[in-house]
Amino acid sequence: MPAPAPAPIKRAPAAERVYAHVKEAVLDRRYEGGMLLTEGELAEAVGVSRTPVREALLRLEAEGLLRLYPKKGALVLPVSAQEIADVVETRLLVEEHATRKVMPAPAALLERLEELLDELKEHVAAGELTAAVKADRCFHAAIVKHAGNDILVRLYDQLRDRQLRMGVAMVQSDPGRMEITIREHAEILTALRAGDADAAVATVHHHVAGVRSLLRGEPR
Repeated sequence: MPAPAPAPIKRAPAAERVYAHVKEAVLDRRYEGGMLLTEGELAEAVGVSRTPVREALLRLEAEGLLRLYPKKGALVLPVSAQEIADVVETRLLVEEHATRKVMPAPAALLERLEELLDELKEHVAAGELTAAVKADRCFHAAIVKHAGNDILVRLYDQLRDRQLRMGVAMVQSDPGRMEITIREHAEILTALRAGDADAAVATVHHHVAGVRSLLRGEPR
């Protein structure tokens, strides 16, 4: 008896493919801030009609990544100094609270942070800077998640895209920054293991506040 034919692979809807393509390119900075994207170019790049492109662009505008101009296209919004300040301020409020709340840090959290630190080191050693930025973000998100406040987790997740975009910008301008990130993540993990809440919070503050300085081009 002949083997049954494999089920056809379902493709994502056209608008979803455009959304994923543009969003990834914006976060990776292949589409830089200030670049004007046209519906025709995007339709050709993804292989779809213009209708799903419009749908995807409206969604990305709602997320604050683009601004639409009728009959012209979509402008990739640059990261502003105010956005940097707002993101860092929110991160400090959430992450310092979460760091104190997880103490004494459970074994599951310490194990997960160790895994993410190893993953970060591997990506940096391989020169995979965008993947390293994602591992960096996951390290901090793990602490917030283990604090046990679902509302704070959802709030923190809303910063995800902005964190990734800023992180990619930072490492592209200063690739050596990721070695500092590895060292500071290790310091956070050491303080959590030691059960020293004040030291853990202080290290998190130094690490996150340092991102603001670097993105503004200020010395650490």
